[in-house]
Amino acid sequence: MALIADPDEDLVRRVGQGDPAAIQAMVARKLPRMLALAHRMLGDAAEAEDVAQEVMLRAWKQAPGWTPGQARFDTWLHRVGLNLCYDRLRRRREVTTATPPDQPDTGPAPDRGLLAADVGARVDAALTRLPDRQKEAIVLCHYQELTNIEAAALMAVSVEALESLLSRGRRALRLALADIRPGAEGA
Repeated sequence: MALIADPDEDLVRRVGQGDPAAIQAMVARKLPRMLALAHRMLGDAAEAEDVAQEVMLRAWKQAPGWTPGQARFDTWLHRVGLNLCYDRLRRRREVTTATPPDQPDTGPAPDRGLLAADVGARVDAALTRLPDRQKEAIVLCHYQELTNIEAAALMAVSVEALESLLSRGRRALRLALADIRPGAEGA
């Protein structure tokens, strides 16, 4: 098996040796991306923080035994984050609520800032309604800025399958957001 170049190899080695500066650097470098991933997948800031912290804890615990070359550390972190998100999403489906979830206000906003926030909330709401695999593909490629090749490897699908998931997800988002005028948030 060919070894995979990993830009985080030295950092992970130093974290595994207990270097406080390396631990701080890893958290500074990786926590914001894990927080963004979890927030996009879960739609809940508090749960996203819990997931991101758990990913960082697992990374710190795993670092001493990390074997470079088998996979990129960043890819492993994303997989751990996604798995934790899916665990929480499964638990949510099992819990019934007495009150319906809050619905975004679809009325006109009084100014541009509120309109942009409204559009953002509508996009987030539409994203949460996508099937899990489509949402995962869109979050990894558009929000986490992974390449199609990286996202496909992370999702354990072919690049063609990833592109199909992206296409179906984008189409569903376009339909869900069809009433939003292009450029309306900047008007």
